[in-house]
Amino acid sequence: MSVNSTTGHCKAPNLFTYEVLSWVMVVEYVLGLPLNLSVLYIFIFRYKFWKNKSIFPFNIVVADFLLMVCLPAKAYHYQHGQRRSPIKAVCKTMHFLLCLNRGASMAFLITLSIDRYFSVVQLGRRNFVKVLKKTPQISILIWVLLLPLTIPTMVHTFECCNSLRNETFLNDVTDLFREIVYFAQILIPFIILVYCSVRIVNRLRRKTVGEKTKLRRAMLLVISVVVVFTLCFLPITIAKVVLLVARLQKWQSENVVVQVYDSLMVLSYIDCLLDPLVYCFCISGFKDAYISTFCPTFLKKKLLKAEQPQ
Repeated sequence: MSVNSTTGHCKAPNLFTYEVLSWVMVVEYVLGLPLNLSVLYIFIFRYKFWKNKSIFPFNIVVADFLLMVCLPAKAYHYQHGQRRSPIKAVCKTMHFLLCLNRGASMAFLITLSIDRYFSVVQLGRRNFVKVLKKTPQISILIWVLLLPLTIPTMVHTFECCNSLRNETFLNDVTDLFREIVYFAQILIPFIILVYCSVRIVNRLRRKTVGEKTKLRRAMLLVISVVVVFTLCFLPITIAKVVLLVARLQKWQSENVVVQVYDSLMVLSYIDCLLDPLVYCFCISGFKDAYISTFCPTFLKKKLLKAEQPQ
């Protein structure tokens, strides 16, 4: 494997900032790995996800494990003042996995929201998402469709998110395509999510279809997905716009923008800690199953008792 020594742009502009970020990633990893392993256990042994319509949430867990694989290495590089691995193969593989994690997480979160939208707003019409949930091959198809959108991150010019810094036409076209895909992957699902949220809330207020409890649960599910998007994906998207403007306009403060961008990127990794919140609202009994399996006896009784209606 060759070592990349092309530019100094991949060096940390401020060692202290990146040391702090590395420890943030360590905390995310220490908390996220056992949490996602325990959720995986619930899906496999308690819910048997392949039989219990939990295929889409299971795929979100798989996407989170792609992030878990990358966090230790990324934290190591930040500790040593590098924004990415100096080894091209490692660098490209990590970037690919992180982009695939983001794309898959958004795809399956949005699918869950659309399913709930059809269940409570378009009641009586054929819910094509509900049909898809019974077909495991659809999840495989979603992963396959994500690959063409993620492969451009393997191109050489992705260096430390240095898009549009190259002078050749081919590199600029590649960078432009990658940035369009990046923003489309976030903005289009967010628009769909906002639409579903507004329609579900309006339906809950009118209470003309379905039970109130079902509508409220649907609203909580979509709101939880909105929270994940708002905290994990929107801030980094805004920072990416500012970074691209700073790069194109050759701002003197670009190093400051880079640090803000990388900081928000690290904070976006908390999606692996927030996703279980979504599972609680999209899977009936998930919270009770998790509490009864992993909580100590004294705490289990209190939590389960608190869940019982008064």
